[in-house]
Amino acid sequence: MLRVSSKTTAMTWTDRFDRADRTITTTLARSAIPVLRVSLGIVFLWFGALKLVSGLSPAEELAARTIEQLSLGLVGPAVSVPVLGAWEVLIGLGLLTGRFLRATLLLLALQMAGTFTPLLLFPEETFSRFPIAPTLEGQYIIKNIVLIGAAMVVGATVRGGTLVADPPATGRDPGA
Repeated sequence: MLRVSSKTTAMTWTDRFDRADRTITTTLARSAIPVLRVSLGIVFLWFGALKLVSGLSPAEELAARTIEQLSLGLVGPAVSVPVLGAWEVLIGLGLLTGRFLRATLLLLALQMAGTFTPLLLFPEETFSRFPIAPTLEGQYIIKNIVLIGAAMVVGATVRGGTLVADPPATGRDPGA
């Protein structure tokens, strides 16, 4: 009687794991950038819309004072907050639709540069112990580092860049 090893006739657990891993990785590579772009768009649309309705945004007062100080008192809250809100809504819509991404990402970069200025202008409000212990307002600002990273990834795709699920081996350690 001829016996065939179960290893040659059936998929091993390692083979099954590898197959599942490849399927998941391929799906993530295909969908991650659009999901990142849309989720970033939702954040900007939502936070911008809050600034369009007086009193809804927790960042409204700090943003207004920051813009007023940066403009040397020329732009008051009645103008700055709705303009900032509209700016953020425009960024959100650009990201959600995927249209005019270069212009959208430029608006986002300019807006992000402004969001960090309260850390310098109002350190007593943004840190309980400068520079290591941010207040809730400081944490709200510092989390924008993640939004910048997400925008950079989206920006890397405007010329057709994509994520590759299974790139060819280069001989380098991928964790390095």
